[in-house]
Amino acid sequence: MRHGETEWNRTLRLQGQTDIPLNENGRVLAQVTARALQQVPFDLCISSPLQRAKETALLVLGGRDIPMLTDARIQEIGFGTYEGRRVRDAKGEITDPRFFAFLRDPGNFIPPEGGESIADLVARTGAFLEELSTRAEWREKTILISTHGAASRAMLLNIRHGEQKDFWDTGVPKNCAVTIVDLEQPENSTPKWVIKEQDVTYYENV
Repeated sequence: MRHGETEWNRTLRLQGQTDIPLNENGRVLAQVTARALQQVPFDLCISSPLQRAKETALLVLGGRDIPMLTDARIQEIGFGTYEGRRVRDAKGEITDPRFFAFLRDPGNFIPPEGGESIADLVARTGAFLEELSTRAEWREKTILISTHGAASRAMLLNIRHGEQKDFWDTGVPKNCAVTIVDLEQPENSTPKWVIKEQDVTYYENV
């Protein structure tokens, strides 16, 4: 699940690993999502350590007594010196030529100074998924993962064994978009991640 809206989302600023909280609309989106998921029997929550992801997870869990872990491997990609910048205009068009590649040509994206490459993001989220699939105590558990737009796309790229040029697939997921993934283990074969639903939202015009 991607986190709810923040003021930097609303004003089209790059957040990356800057620790921006949810805004009021973001909390509303999380609460609507919570109602939609209230019957899902979560056993565990794993969140990015950034507060926008943690607060979204807490709102979605709605006070249920479910343990929450944080894992830096699923925090957002770092944008270095670009964090806080606006790279789109009011219509959402990309205005920064250097940043154009990140969203339109990710195979050729070169990170800003102090930033993180897409390959690095894919590697760390891949390591997270590997642990998720091999921890015996997590087998047969229903786990809520609260993360970010690019980090979630990196996980899906790992699952699909895709190429970096296809990083964005269907685009940037909306705030509180939910993707459902099962780890299936057919008899006498290697466990395999299977995407059941992608980028589901439970709100309209909120």
